[in-house]
This record gives sequence, C-alpha cells and structure tokens, in this order.
Amino acid sequence: MRRDIALEVLSSPETLAARVADWLLNLANGTNGRFAIALAGGSTPRATYRLLATPHYRDRFPWARTHWFWGDERFVAQDDPRSNYRMVADAMLTHVDIPAGRIHPVPTIGMSSQDAALAYERMLKAFYGSEMLDPARPLFDVNLLGLGEDGHFASLFPGSDALDEREHWTAAVSGQQTEARITLTYPVLESCRYAAFLVSGAAKSAMLRGLLSGEGDFPANRFHPKGELRVFADCAAAGEGA
Repeated sequence: MRRDIALEVLSSPETLAARVADWLLNLANGTNGRFAIALAGGSTPRATYRLLATPHYRDRFPWARTHWFWGDERFVAQDDPRSNYRMVADAMLTHVDIPAGRIHPVPTIGMSSQDAALAYERMLKAFYGSEMLDPARPLFDVNLLGLGEDGHFASLFPGSDALDEREHWTAAVSGQQTEARITLTYPVLESCRYAAFLVSGAAKSAMLRGLLSGEGDFPANRFHPKGELRVFADCAAAGEGA
C-alpha cells in the first residue's frame, strides 16, 4: 500500500458516514480560528452531511467559524437536482445555523463556464489572501473527495486537459459528461492539511485497489496532498467481508 495513505475500512456505508462525521467534528474542534472544508458531491459524502445536521453533531460543530467550499460543481442552476451545491444544502446547510458569508458555492448563473471558473478562482485567492499558494500554509483544512469508477475525482476526468493545469486554481471542464463542470485543479486540491477519499460500494473496488497500491495512471493516483491523506472505505469497496 502507498505509504502516504492511511486506510480505514468500515463495516457499512452507515458506519463510514458516522466515522467521517466524527473525524470532521474532532478536527474542527481541535482548531482555533477559521476552518475551511472543500466538499465532495455524490451519495457517499451526502450521508455524512446529513449526520452533521443532526443534533448529536450540529450542537457541537463550530459552524460560525467554518467555511464551506466545493471541489467541483456541475454547470447548472443551484436549484437543479444535479447541483452539488443543492445536494449539500438539502442534506446539511439548510438545517444548521451558518452565517451566509461562510458558504462559498461555485457561481453558475449569468456567465460562461470559463468565466465561472475564473470567478471562483478570484474568490479563493481573496479568501486565501494571496495570488500564490504557499506549501507551508494550506488553503483548506480538510478536502473531502469521491472516487469514480474511472478513477476521476472532483471533475478531473481521464483524458481531460484540466489534468495538466498547474497555473490556474480552477478549470472549466467540458466534453467529459453531459453538462460542463467547474473543478479545482491539482495544486489547489492538494493545498490542504487533510484530504480524505470516501469510497463506498463494490463498483469502486478496482479503482480503490489501484489507489492504495499506487498502480495505474488515473487522475486520483496523481493526487499528492501537502498534508495527510486518508481513505475511508466500506467493506464492499475494500473487497472485504462485512
């Protein structure tokens, strides 16, 4: 297994979601000052977001000083069922008391996808306070990630030009899925204290094996964050019996 990955295998998607919620709560409460999280889309992290909105977590989480960002977004309206923003809002954000200035969705209305990517880049740089990323000062405290069956993560897909982007913090991605997307690029996704892949289901097992072994040329295997990299997987994804 890759030496830079810490793996935890949980018995079910439900126990995976609870473990990640506990992990996030402990990390956030172990800090002072603002706490920044980059969010993943998809069904696996959604279960964690729903848990964070329940009283057990909601009443202990430092919402007032936590900032929420998106690792990628479909270029659709925020109320579209395909929107990652809408998924997170429905699962968590509308159920807790968060100051509006702490929520930072990708803009998707009134501009092209390329302009939306540049607008999100400007917002990230303003939040960070610099045009350049400093390896000693990560942008995010936590970066939550999914893993696709083709090895993509965020909206960095095999064969995409965005895989080679190292100057811009964001990229517009088209021609990979039915709708255009906005994604953070490798340098920004890697600028974090902790990164975690949340992986559930037997369909992800082949790619998870490749990620853990470091074998195979797919987007997730090119990801090397500045901080600690963890994988939370259920037994089905890990190829283990429950």
